[in-house]
Amino acid sequence: MQKKILEFTNILRKSGIRVSTAETLDAFTALDELSIDDREIFKDALRATMVKRGEEVSTYDQLFDLFWSGFYDSLRESFGQATAGLADAGLDFEQLLQQIAQMLQGMEGELGGDLSELARALLTQDLTQLENLIRQAAEQAGIGRIENFLQVGFFSRRTLEQLGMEGAGDELSDLAARLEAAGMSPDQIAALRKLIEGLIEALRRSVRSFTERELQKQNHDYMEKFRRETLLEKSFYHLTEEEIRKMREVVERLAQRIKNVLSIRRRRLKKGKLDLRQTLRRNMSHGAIPFDLVFKQRKKDRPKLVILTDVSSSVANVSRFMLQFVYTLQEAFTKIRAFVFVAELGEVTPLFHEKDINDAIEAALEGGDVINVYTRSNFGFAFHHFWQNFLSAIDNKTTVLILGDARNNYNDPRAWCLREIHTKAKNVVWLNPENPSAWGFGDSVMDKYLPYTDVAEECRNLRQLSKVVDSLLL
Repeated sequence: MQKKILEFTNILRKSGIRVSTAETLDAFTALDELSIDDREIFKDALRATMVKRGEEVSTYDQLFDLFWSGFYDSLRESFGQATAGLADAGLDFEQLLQQIAQMLQGMEGELGGDLSELARALLTQDLTQLENLIRQAAEQAGIGRIENFLQVGFFSRRTLEQLGMEGAGDELSDLAARLEAAGMSPDQIAALRKLIEGLIEALRRSVRSFTERELQKQNHDYMEKFRRETLLEKSFYHLTEEEIRKMREVVERLAQRIKNVLSIRRRRLKKGKLDLRQTLRRNMSHGAIPFDLVFKQRKKDRPKLVILTDVSSSVANVSRFMLQFVYTLQEAFTKIRAFVFVAELGEVTPLFHEKDINDAIEAALEGGDVINVYTRSNFGFAFHHFWQNFLSAIDNKTTVLILGDARNNYNDPRAWCLREIHTKAKNVVWLNPENPSAWGFGDSVMDKYLPYTDVAEECRNLRQLSKVVDSLLL
């Protein structure tokens, strides 16, 4: 057990969780006092001794399940599918094995007596033996060197070669031929051949599954980065519920990265940029040797931000992540005021002061008492309401950030309201989740609004969104 815990510790370290030798010894001590038969107690004991930061818990949980959850369950599922076809054909797997054993008794003394370990384990579905054989073959194939997803196919093939899968398949085919010659019925022979095909396919799937699990264990950090990069590029329209949940973490990480960049920028701005001309002028008395450096001081004001967000169902995911992104970066702005609309417009700024950011976003998207979200989009009505009631919120230091597809259901776009907003604001930025080729077609009035925007960008994924938000902070 101590050897397995040391292996698990090394995997945690490779994934970025720092586990000291003393903490590993604490785990040994804890397990001396606790029962390892209870999975949850075992998991909690290792977590309590090895994990120090809250953000590492999810990584620990995933790695624990990968390392300590038996590969046996995956094998049982794969090989269960292989025998399911027999039941559909009205045949019983155990009875078929018994009949094979009886027919071979006179020839070989036992079922598959001259078969290799792998062929015998496949035919009898000895899952424990199959698991051991796959692990040994994977180790011989060098599975510990796997580094990225592109290598899964390579190491799967190497493992199957080390197992001798093709040879085992030939042995089982020969066995079927011998049984046919010995008088087994055509129906049973057909079922046996179908079973052999299913067993070989189940073995192939199981080896690939094992290889993917090893990649997850050995390179969890790489796989997490790969998933985050994939989510950055995936269209907001096509996110599943699970991906929406994971996207929250990706947004937080991306926002933190931008915060770090901003911090570096501010330090540089505070120091200033070297003024070469003034430095040479000041040091003329030293023969132009720059003993005294002169820096250009440039003050960068944090922008004020007013957000107008369409929360209709067609753009709900875009709105969700834009609000999360902006409010995670709120210290980068002097002030943020947020408004949501479908047709009616309402301010949701107080929600972000009163609630957790995720709860505030859900409340803003649902609308509730703020606006009626179960109506048809009317951008013109929303802009007119803003012009009437909130135009004073905008001055020459304010950036107005609008998110919406500009699908106006053939209502009056009232573009003059956006013109008035544009006249007062520092700039107007419009993010549209539709492709620019669709702007102005059908009920889209984006072409009516374009003259009154300083920046109009397609925003279908998180990478595009982060690029626009980052440009606001330059």
